[in-house]
Amino acid sequence: MTASNYSRYLPPSPETVRWGLGLTGAGFASIPPGSSYPPRHHPADHDFDWEHGRVLEGLQVLLITRGGGELETAAMACMRVEAGMAFLILPGEWHRYRPDPATGWDESWIEIAGPVMDGLLESGTFSRGSIIKPDALGMGLDEVFEAIHRRMLAPPGGFEPELSAAALRVLALCARIDSTRVPHIRRAVRSAEQYLAAHHAEPVNMEALARRLGVAYSHFRRAFRKQTGFSPWQYVIRLRLSRARRLLAASDATLDDIAARVGFSTAFHLSLAFKRAYGQAPHYWRQALSRERR
Repeated sequence: MTASNYSRYLPPSPETVRWGLGLTGAGFASIPPGSSYPPRHHPADHDFDWEHGRVLEGLQVLLITRGGGELETAAMACMRVEAGMAFLILPGEWHRYRPDPATGWDESWIEIAGPVMDGLLESGTFSRGSIIKPDALGMGLDEVFEAIHRRMLAPPGGFEPELSAAALRVLALCARIDSTRVPHIRRAVRSAEQYLAAHHAEPVNMEALARRLGVAYSHFRRAFRKQTGFSPWQYVIRLRLSRARRLLAASDATLDDIAARVGFSTAFHLSLAFKRAYGQAPHYWRQALSRERR
């Protein structure tokens, strides 16, 4: 890990919007047992003490590689954090954290801003109730941080897309850590999505599928709608229609042939579902597409 303590903050750049994500700061600190915290080398808008805490505009990810300490946010009571864990500090969220005086800790951190981050937060990818990321070292987060530190300690050269890519990698790994800890019902829905994507043209018994995934059908149906926005059967129809559109656009196959290939019993049923979804019959849609290509 990085040998010496440092922190570096980058000025806002229009490139952050163009690339969708930007690194606005990074640092490493090795805090010996009994030391004051935090180190006094941060700008005023980032400095804090345990008594008052702070609120940040960007999203921070901190990785603890040695020792342990505690973390508290407005949404979460004081929690123990240990070496090997990472945690997220969300924008606009009051928080405070510190190492245990008996052990100190080693911390790596980055700060991220940009529309991609905003979209991930709005979609609930990172929520206030799941900011602790256990086994972050096992996921390889330390290697990504080390690469960021090496680049940040090099002579400054303005906005660097490579740093944006590394920051996105950090977020992707944090999201992946969550995916290994999701409740059984959520894993079942994800498995069902994968199965239906591969078998949507075949007859599907949803109750049998739920049983095979180890969940009650009533719970499965509610969870599926909550996670995807569709009932299981609506999801299948959506997949079939999406494939039907591709076949209509890319081939001269008849409607009967397309209906059989995507899982509808007749061309009539395909046409009815297509018109409900897209507002026009398949042959009119195909004719309009053909005119646009001329």
